[in-house]
Amino acid sequence: MNKIRIGIVGYGNLGRGTELAIRQNPDTELSCVFTRRNPSDLKILTEGVPVYSISDIAEHKNDVDVLILCGGSATDLPVQGPQLAEMFCTIDSFDTHAKIPQYFAAVDEAAKKGGNVSIISVGWDPGMFSIMRLYGNCVLPDGKDYTFWGKGISQGHSDAIRRVEGVKDGKQYTIPVEAAVEAVRSGADPELTTRQKHLRECFVVAEEGADLERIENEIKNMPNYFADYDTIVHFISQEELDRDHSGIPHGGFVIRSGKTGENRETSHIVEYNIKLGSNPEFTSSILVAYARAAYRLSKEGVCGAKTVFDIAPAYLSAKSGDELRASML
Repeated sequence: MNKIRIGIVGYGNLGRGTELAIRQNPDTELSCVFTRRNPSDLKILTEGVPVYSISDIAEHKNDVDVLILCGGSATDLPVQGPQLAEMFCTIDSFDTHAKIPQYFAAVDEAAKKGGNVSIISVGWDPGMFSIMRLYGNCVLPDGKDYTFWGKGISQGHSDAIRRVEGVKDGKQYTIPVEAAVEAVRSGADPELTTRQKHLRECFVVAEEGADLERIENEIKNMPNYFADYDTIVHFISQEELDRDHSGIPHGGFVIRSGKTGENRETSHIVEYNIKLGSNPEFTSSILVAYARAAYRLSKEGVCGAKTVFDIAPAYLSAKSGDELRASML
């Protein structure tokens, strides 16, 4: 069996998680890692796999079947996504929901130009939660969607914090508002604003001499990340951050509340819930499954950008159609 050769761009938490996920999928193999750091300084877990500078990535088009982009959505993916989609089949976890349509259009143009498949916004939200919302809308068209995240650390929001001038390190917790959750689960169908559903709590290590008031204001007013939420900012030491916030747990749930019957007399609540010990390890496991789908679609002659809505579930599995029908249907 020819294994799917996967390349990784970026070797942070998500990149390391992707390397581990590849090991659990016998039909995939890690072919190479691309980094902005000095390649000779980067030690990865898989022996014998080369590490290259991202500036040399075009020279390795023939070494990779699918490239998984593990950079952040704030500044990395908006540039890397379209740029690399023209050269490779790609998977990414772009998670700035408000900008997905524009990002999709840019990647789609590049992927079609290169004749590649690029699946964007792959993860658990956007990603698996997106599919659950779609299923809920299709099955219960007379109803409402509710999505809650946390309590857990958001990689994208934590990355956005660390991009603020004067911030040395930081983590951000997304926390559901319990009263809102209970109102939804009771079937009350409340109308909830963004601010009523979640809190955002930030733990920030500032550089020495940094303007703490400016940093706090910049975080709280950051569009698409914090401006629409009640946000709490704590300034702590690096030692406190390392001691008390070293893990990367997360989770959340999608709820669809719907009515059926001649007079809408029958109520239904459908809930999909996840509890993650490691956000990046779970997200990277989804990325690798979709890399399999991109590879298969490319072999069929498909090109252009796709989302999780466009991918049939069977394309994610290493099992054959016969095996799936016998074991899971």
